[in-house]
Amino acid sequence: MINSKKIDFAPYIPYYTETFGKIVNTPSPSGYYTEIMPLLKELAESVGAEFSRTKKGCAVLTVKGRSEETLGLCAHADTLGAMVRGIGANGALTFTKVGGPLLPTLDGEYCTIITREGKKYTGTFLSVSPAAHVSRDSATKERTEDTMYVRLDENVKTPADIRALGIESGDYIVYDPKYVFTESGFIKSRFIDDKASVAAFFTVMKYLRDNRIVPEKTIKFVITMYEEVGHGASYVPEGLVSMLGVDMGCIGSDLNCTEHDVSICAKDSHGPYDYDLTSRLIAMAKEAGLSYAVDIYPFYGSDVDAMWSAGYDVPGALIGTGVHASHGMERTHIDGVLNTLSLIALYLGL
Repeated sequence: MINSKKIDFAPYIPYYTETFGKIVNTPSPSGYYTEIMPLLKELAESVGAEFSRTKKGCAVLTVKGRSEETLGLCAHADTLGAMVRGIGANGALTFTKVGGPLLPTLDGEYCTIITREGKKYTGTFLSVSPAAHVSRDSATKERTEDTMYVRLDENVKTPADIRALGIESGDYIVYDPKYVFTESGFIKSRFIDDKASVAAFFTVMKYLRDNRIVPEKTIKFVITMYEEVGHGASYVPEGLVSMLGVDMGCIGSDLNCTEHDVSICAKDSHGPYDYDLTSRLIAMAKEAGLSYAVDIYPFYGSDVDAMWSAGYDVPGALIGTGVHASHGMERTHIDGVLNTLSLIALYLGL
């Protein structure tokens, strides 16, 4: 029997946008869990969920149900970013990508370098031909790791000057998400992929707490910190009946999804998702009257893919709000978020 009861999450828009703002403005490039995990623990406690950490720094949030049968959901709190690769003779910082940011979109972006001791210094990503009045190729030079650098906002001229600040190779470089929620309902920000989904998890948990709902099945919300580098959900709790990955939906010329839809992924670059679970999600979305799309993601990997690669015998599917300009200046709409929240609730049998 298909659960087609649609929950109206519109009253939770203020909570969602505020929670997303807190999460997206907390730096967390892949592997850097130091700042985001205390926030996730605080949020989990505020909505009555049990919080635990895995040995590799990811989080598992548990909402106990009436039975021990357990449904899994996963999303990732790690983002794109960079690391200091080296220090140039003139005091410039060279960098290496963490994940796959679109480097042309970083040209001119303000950033922060975080040292291993926790010190923070500001800077700017720039091309090695940054001035139109000096370099003929300032507009045409390809933007790559080898043709860009970070200009540090400190009085430094030599590598020794930079090292005196405590900056070394391997220090993280994070950049401003620029989060804006417009009056027309658009969410503009970097790292909507996938902090929009993490905020959605807390919104579902708040709905359960506010309405004193004890779900039929126990729920495990897995929040990973390595999805952007390929091994996010390589560990998940044992005994899951199924795993629903909640990430971004792709938007493109031959795809069906828009920013107003919840996207249901039938196949990505790793292969197809579980046929029965995906079919059930499509049927629930249709019966509930959600605005949804079914798509193939051509250049995409997910936490569910990582789970399967690690050898877990758990059926998995993938959904998410439609996101425009992924890995660049991303945008979605609150309509897409609401449709995603509704489909999550249907999956959970709420």
